[in-house]
Amino acid sequence: MEIQAFGYLGVGSSDLDDWAAFATSTVGMQPVDRASSMRAFRMDDRKQRLFIDRAIEPGTQVFGWEVANAAALDQLAARLEAAGVAVKREPANLADQRCVAGLISFADPAGNRLEAFHGAQIADAPFKPSRDISGFRTGPQGMGHTLLTVPDIDAALAFYKDLLGFRISDFIVAPLKAYFLHVNPRHHSVALVAAPVRSMHHLLVEYYLLDDVGQGFDLLQNAPEKIVSTIGRHSNDLMTSYYMRTPSEIYVECGWGGKDVDDATPPAEMASVASFWGHKGLFEDIGAPPSAAPEVGSRRAPVQVIEGNYNRMAGVCQWWDEARRNR
Repeated sequence: MEIQAFGYLGVGSSDLDDWAAFATSTVGMQPVDRASSMRAFRMDDRKQRLFIDRAIEPGTQVFGWEVANAAALDQLAARLEAAGVAVKREPANLADQRCVAGLISFADPAGNRLEAFHGAQIADAPFKPSRDISGFRTGPQGMGHTLLTVPDIDAALAFYKDLLGFRISDFIVAPLKAYFLHVNPRHHSVALVAAPVRSMHHLLVEYYLLDDVGQGFDLLQNAPEKIVSTIGRHSNDLMTSYYMRTPSEIYVECGWGGKDVDDATPPAEMASVASFWGHKGLFEDIGAPPSAAPEVGSRRAPVQVIEGNYNRMAGVCQWWDEARRNR
């Protein structure tokens, strides 16, 4: 299928200055000079990944999905139209505002505005984060992931999976219904969760080094009202992360060590969405009853690392080596 990555996110808001302070000093993105009615931010070599725009209806978002080239964009538009989805070929001035070569827009069954594009523009200068971080894990995996709540999850799943070509990484059907879908090796670029109302819950940004996550969480200690959850580790994508409030009604998940997936591995059904540990406050925030005691068990998994952000330790442990041999 044509879609390759989650390329950009647009947020409708008039709180431009608050968003600028949040995206830079808290998250570490680089601000971009744009029109007075919007703010834009870089995460890598792209001219922009996130933009906040007064012209977008407050409380709504724009989700930009990347394809390889103009031919792939035309093929996607034709398939959507053949399925009865209204597609708009956006003019060059909007494509320029999005910093892309070509652009179409359409809506998913829940009413979210989706845009598909090709030819993302590359900045002339290297990326310079606004706080001392190692950088964001983007590239072919896109800017991160988003979680959407939808009233009709079956319709949403059919749209993203059968029409757009997303693949299921894992899913859960009880006590809630949710699907985690990927378009590249990132465990999921979008998660769909059944709920009475349509909403965007959060955007994930993934750092290169675990210390970036811990130091970011330390920065929040001076503003505890912005903390949604403590640091924890998810059991499906294995992300170590925390969640924080933005100036809008959405959250940002700051994480490290997300799991890669491939299409040869069949989707797995999850028995629980509970984290291995931590994330205190997250599930209570979305309506789960508070637990008198944390769910602590035997669930664990190896840390997911990429070349360059770990050092192999020297030495041996006879007990551990023997335990591994006996497994």
